[in-house]
Amino acid sequence: MPTTTPTTRELYDRYVIPTYARFDLRLARGQGTEVWDEDGKRYLDFGAGIAVTSIGHAHPRVISAMQRQIGTLVHTSNLYYTRPQALLAERLVRLTCAPAAPRGKVFFCNSGAEANEALYKLARKFGNDGAAPAPKHSVGEMIATDAYRHEIITMIGSFHGRTLAGIAATGQEKVKKSFEPPVQGFTHVPFNDGPALLAAVQEPGTVAVLLEPIQGEIGVNPATPEFLKLARDLCDRHGMLLMFDEVQCGLGRTGDWCGWKTLVGPDLMPDAISWAKGIAGGFPLGAIWVSDKIVTLKSGDTIPLCDLLGPGTHGTTFGGTPLVSSGANEVLAVIEDEGMLGNARTLGAHAVAAIQAIGSSLIKEVRGVGLMLAFELVPDFVKRVPAAAQRSPSLLVVDALHEAGLLTVPSGTHAVRWLPPLNVSRAEIDEAAEILREVLARF
Repeated sequence: MPTTTPTTRELYDRYVIPTYARFDLRLARGQGTEVWDEDGKRYLDFGAGIAVTSIGHAHPRVISAMQRQIGTLVHTSNLYYTRPQALLAERLVRLTCAPAAPRGKVFFCNSGAEANEALYKLARKFGNDGAAPAPKHSVGEMIATDAYRHEIITMIGSFHGRTLAGIAATGQEKVKKSFEPPVQGFTHVPFNDGPALLAAVQEPGTVAVLLEPIQGEIGVNPATPEFLKLARDLCDRHGMLLMFDEVQCGLGRTGDWCGWKTLVGPDLMPDAISWAKGIAGGFPLGAIWVSDKIVTLKSGDTIPLCDLLGPGTHGTTFGGTPLVSSGANEVLAVIEDEGMLGNARTLGAHAVAAIQAIGSSLIKEVRGVGLMLAFELVPDFVKRVPAAAQRSPSLLVVDALHEAGLLTVPSGTHAVRWLPPLNVSRAEIDEAAEILREVLARF
């Protein structure tokens, strides 16, 4: 009896745990800013794997670099030294600190959630092993400090991953449901709310502030320069760490290597940063950078913060393998060599203008920093388009854009993100805007 070959969708339904509400698209190949499904239909990819394929699909330089490495050495574990990882660490430190001299060190892992886990552990070790700052007066009241600090302040609306600590750190209730009790040690304050942050840092057990300079998952919400400067000042005054989650906004997405530098300039530096997504252009890699500022331990000894996580305190089997480090090095080199930071700045502004020029009454607002963009649909979208009552406004629009040949990323119920590769062309931006105009006009 002949057997029928199951479709890709049938294989997923049968064998893959349904943790994702997947769109009914079966993608087969990609080239540059384009992808094709199994039936040969072409799409403009303005999702880029959620800001991951930062230089597009199948870039020839990355293919060549990884082909060379895969035939040389793929994996050794982190018990040994390998040159691709060392070169990648040097490049990341240099790019992070520019225009100043390189300072600090890097730890490699596999994902953004893992990178943030490393930040939580860095903060805990800093709070437990470091000498607490002396009590001080603030606005006439004594501010005490616990000898063993562990509380990390994060922002409402933030997203820091889906590990148990990641969802505890995330400032969105939707990710926490059914996973109680939460991991202890996280306090949420409203984003861009200076007085709330000031009140939170005065709690005795607080050790760090962790924030995304541009909140991505909630729909491209930038921090104000004043809020970032206040966070730096408060952390300095209270002996705390300032940590930036740049998993989505870092390494070129905003038109700078560091997303916060686009917002506030290079003079402000955090104590630690987490990365993933675009760092390796599609291969699984995460990392953190930690500054070399001097920490005084309870013993009275001093140590650079970047050496605080010493042997045995943290690790991962696959972090920074020769293969993925070789690929990431080439991705970052391509961004530098091909002028993609400038392209992100120029075409990001063009994309915002192109969406605004549509003049749709269904769009409330367009937000963008470089090529990290979102348009927010009007609050009464469901009233105007009753079909959205069955499937949220953002999902209804994304479905229609897919049908028209444009891949985008929903954010919550009313926002849609554009996260195209950093080498997207002006013609492709214009094509995407025309597709959006036609789709909104049909609604």
